[in-house]
Amino acid sequence: MNFSSKLLENAVAEFGKLPGVGQKTALRLVLHLLKQSDPEVARFTASIDRLKEDIQYCQECFNISDHATCEICGSFKREKSLICVVEDTRDVMAIENTNSYQGVYHVLGGLISPMDGIGPADLKIEGLLNRIQRGGVEEVILALSATMEGDTTIFYLYRKLREFNIKITTIARGIAFGGELEYVDELTLGRSIATRVPYERHVG
Repeated sequence: MNFSSKLLENAVAEFGKLPGVGQKTALRLVLHLLKQSDPEVARFTASIDRLKEDIQYCQECFNISDHATCEICGSFKREKSLICVVEDTRDVMAIENTNSYQGVYHVLGGLISPMDGIGPADLKIEGLLNRIQRGGVEEVILALSATMEGDTTIFYLYRKLREFNIKITTIARGIAFGGELEYVDELTLGRSIATRVPYERHVG
């Protein structure tokens, strides 16, 4: 693609680094920004700056938050004895949109993937074990994507969690193998949470 401006080319290149954004889409986004007023562009750039500078991760569940403790962990309405383990914040949002879960979460920050050089030490697994060791947890739901990496992570977590006197469940597989949790429709995901099953059934 030929550009009439180096500034334009650089901006398109940066937008093109975003996931799912090709060069043509990046160009449309940049041209759209150029048509906006100075105050509108200033608000856009300021929101990105503040996102990087002020965003925090909940010290309890590692979900993205505006404060040291996220709203979910800080709510007295949530069942603290029930922890739903997910890959990232997108999965928290997907489950919350079902309005069928009232427990709390634990965000791993990824999945075990030896091919990508991601091992257990790279995830927030130790934080999960520490939460359970403090007591008060009765059930852990392993709500990870139905992929090879998801199943590997679930099996690893199960081996760690079975040392504790808690119930270990996994979401019902109304979700096709290879499916990412964030793309599952709300009804299917809600039913999968509600009809979760003991993980022991999967390991014999």
